[in-house]
Amino acid sequence: MSKGEAAEHESLTREYETKSSAGTIAIGRKLADLLAPPRLLILRGDLGAGKTTLVKGIAAALGAADPDEVTSPTFTLVHEYAGELNGKPVKLLHLDLYRLDAERQLDSLGLEEMRTPDALILVEWGEKFQSIRKHADGEISITFAGGDARKIDVNLN
Repeated sequence: MSKGEAAEHESLTREYETKSSAGTIAIGRKLADLLAPPRLLILRGDLGAGKTTLVKGIAAALGAADPDEVTSPTFTLVHEYAGELNGKPVKLLHLDLYRLDAERQLDSLGLEEMRTPDALILVEWGEKFQSIRKHADGEISITFAGGDARKIDVNLN
């Protein structure tokens, strides 16, 4: 990302709490306005924390997919959706790297080719890989807060 592109993004930190899947989707809808491309974000959280549920809300807000159409790309590794933000096209790429464990496995994904000016790339389990941590524009962490409650921390560079 060039210095000019970096200047377009504001650095911010936000905290949210939700008590249900529907609440997590609603937070995802709110977050979409903050996630103008180009961005590569790590989605951090334990299994079942709600990372894909959050993506459902982001995709819905971008008009890229209905929440029930968004599923985890655990086996396919990447799902791509086309949407728009503020009248501009957005390519939403949702990656799940849970099944990968070596940097060399990332090469076949073509992550660098995905990083286009209109791309919002959301990477589950991206924290496992130095190359992704190094290029990330921030992170969204989801933690269990008892029962169905979740705490969502957003840190954007």
